Amino acid sequence: MVLARRLLGAVLALVCVSSSAVARLQSTDLGLVINQADPYSVAVGEHYIQRRHIPSGQVLRVVLPLRPTLTESEFKVLDAQIKAAMGPQVLALALAWTQPYAVECNSITSALGLGYQPQMCTNTCAAGRPSAFFNATAQTSWAQAGLRPSMLLAGRSVASGKALIDRGVASDRQLGRLGGAPAQVVWVSTTDTARNVRAPLYGPAGTLRGGMTRVLRFRGDAVAPQRNVVLWQTGAAQVPYAAQIGWLDGALADHLTSFGGRLLDSQGQMSALDWLEAGATASYGTVSEPCNHPQKFPHPQVLLGAYLRGNTALEAYWRSVAWPTQGVFIGEPLAAPYAR
Repeated sequence: MVLARRLLGAVLALVCVSSSAVARLQSTDLGLVINQADPYSVAVGEHYIQRRHIPSGQVLRVVLPLRPTLTESEFKVLDAQIKAAMGPQVLALALAWTQPYAVECNSITSALGLGYQPQMCTNTCAAGRPSAFFNATAQTSWAQAGLRPSMLLAGRSVASGKALIDRGVASDRQLGRLGGAPAQVVWVSTTDTARNVRAPLYGPAGTLRGGMTRVLRFRGDAVAPQRNVVLWQTGAAQVPYAAQIGWLDGALADHLTSFGGRLLDSQGQMSALDWLEAGATASYGTVSEPCNHPQKFPHPQVLLGAYLRGNTALEAYWRSVAWPTQGVFIGEPLAAPYAR
């Protein structure tokens, strides 16, 4: 918690959001990987090509096992294929599948973005390797470091995956057009002591962006569903009312629990995938027991600050996690409701 408080102090400048536009990822910066052994991946990948106009030279078709976890050797083959196929213009990756979402105890998105870290598997509750993306302000440092953040275009069905993509596309530059109804940011403190460790990192309630975004803070295990929600974060193992929330296109949502990143088998806890099924456009969860280090989960104020500045969902989420080795990023990578 001491380090978490230091991180809070380090990002205060980012929370005071500037109104100036920032560069963000475009479709020409993105590589798309499709698993030809997975009908979901083929259908959703083709839909993504059409909706986001991904350049044909930046689409890689591979064959992967259709199961939650890759072995280290299987991952090395995939990693080599991606590095051989994607040129220096590709700054980030969209992975058109729901599984595999892990490489041993690592998430597949972190293994591709930062490199596979086998030492984490000897003690998954240990501190993770610091991420070069955390609180970063420029894309150039990613390319120079040879790093490619990635995100899964995940869904429980082809229809869900396509709907996710459509929400992301519809969100672009839309949050200035709500006709006076502000977008809602909801931060929830719960009575679950172990999972509520991010609560000290929540920002104050109030309005941002000239009143176009309103921050709400709630305390309790049951919160009345809100409307026009662009960000919802909580410390809870389950959020049974997620489908009743009025999500805006491009909304982000996550909960701090151990196995939210085990998308198809979350050990009785709520899967991060359930946020997308409920109507959010991006989320995050851990694939192996992380213990409750706040650094292994999205920092609320960094995430909100990056999104408000016009970052894409992929950029905002990757910039908000200090130790992402075990965390899988899911959603539509290019969604950018606050972009200019």
